[in-house]
Amino acid sequence: MACGTVMNEPEHAQTGTSGTHRVRATLIGFAAVLMWALLALFTAASGAVPPFQLAAICFLIGGLIGVSRWVADPAAIRSLRQPAKVWLLGVGGLFGYHFFYFTALRNAPAVEAGLIAYLWPLLIVLFSALLPGERLKAHHIVGGLLGLAGAALIVTGGRGIAFNEAYATGYGAALLCAVIWSGYSVLSRRFSNVPSDIVTGFCLATALLALIAHLALETTVWPATAGEWLAVLALGLMPVGAAFYVWDYGVKHGDIQVLGASAYAAPLLSTLVLIATGFAAPTWAIAIACLLITGGAAVAAKDMIARKTDTI
Repeated sequence: MACGTVMNEPEHAQTGTSGTHRVRATLIGFAAVLMWALLALFTAASGAVPPFQLAAICFLIGGLIGVSRWVADPAAIRSLRQPAKVWLLGVGGLFGYHFFYFTALRNAPAVEAGLIAYLWPLLIVLFSALLPGERLKAHHIVGGLLGLAGAALIVTGGRGIAFNEAYATGYGAALLCAVIWSGYSVLSRRFSNVPSDIVTGFCLATALLALIAHLALETTVWPATAGEWLAVLALGLMPVGAAFYVWDYGVKHGDIQVLGASAYAAPLLSTLVLIATGFAAPTWAIAIACLLITGGAAVAAKDMIARKTDTI
């Protein structure tokens, strides 16, 4: 299992004191961004399944990734024995983000809601200043802002947007999305001693809560074809599954400012995947966004790149 190699590292490796280990953990965390780039494609291919129902199925599949690890290593199940605050953070982060994201899309236009929700990478960069041992520097903020500008170009297509007070509920839900996910990511650093196996429990609990929300708010619609079922399976295995395990490891042991700024690559890569598969067309806005997001990530990663160069 790809994510199994990052779940139970030896205690001395989890301290993150080694620069090499920090870079490695950052790259592992960035694997989540690569998987999230497939989210739009697989969601589009999954048919008309309602969002909470889709989330319930996908988080169940994501949880089964960890359960399969328990079969190979029964001792890993002990990772579930964690204080209530760990469970509150993890389940609140995963389910809370998706609950308010779907609420935002129900109560506001997708463009404006999506743009507000995409504040979370920048908020990760800013909130990281509250962590012990982390220093927020000007280039981290600049990198995050460049990434936000690139994401705005992608979400809006380079066109202007008009916020309307009639959609205040949706805008507020989208802002809560950004705060919840950035808060979850940053606060996870405070529990760096908790192995990433715990994400198995987070996924299974989130699947249960999503099922309850589905039964209360939606009408059940199952995938209509084998292709749609394969898309749902792919969602659960990668962007709504393994991605959360590697992200947990990355934010706990990697360079969290770099991860925050580089997370803006997700909407860019997602758009490029849609272009490559014929679901979208290339535009000048996407080209400029590519420069802004990659440039922003490079600026934010200046210290890490310099450290890497020094060791060569």
